[in-house]
Amino acid sequence: MYKTGIGVDAHAFSLERDRPMWLAGLHWPDEIGVEAHSDGDVAAHAICDALFAAAGLGDLGTNFGTSRPEYAQASGAQLLAEALVLITNAGFKIANVSVQIIGNRPKLGARRAEAVTALSSALGGADVSLTATTTDGLGFTGEGKGLAAVASALIYKAN
Repeated sequence: MYKTGIGVDAHAFSLERDRPMWLAGLHWPDEIGVEAHSDGDVAAHAICDALFAAAGLGDLGTNFGTSRPEYAQASGAQLLAEALVLITNAGFKIANVSVQIIGNRPKLGARRAEAVTALSSALGGADVSLTATTTDGLGFTGEGKGLAAVASALIYKAN
């Protein structure tokens, strides 16, 4: 039995110029990060939400929310790995995840393969697709105020 889920995440860019940028499992040293309880990796967060939705396990806030101080500054890779454990314990395996990052920066093209590898590794080798888009100046991402991501997950019941 296959199940699907969709996840969305968005964060505003930090006003702190030294806030590190983490996106798609990678550190972007020349970029200013986003405000968040964890590292703010919108791609990882959206994937977690998609996996949780597909498995019927709540959402990012349910599992790793701000009421859980142990997840303060947690990496997106850590959250993905823990989401994998949760869905595996619920009897599911990942068939595929797809995530689209929405924002003007950073430009993902040159690091796309590296990002896919990082996300896949955090998910135990699962198939990952990664795309990116701008919004032609529309909305908070188009105005350069932050980043967003939308993800879908396809999982199936393990035997």
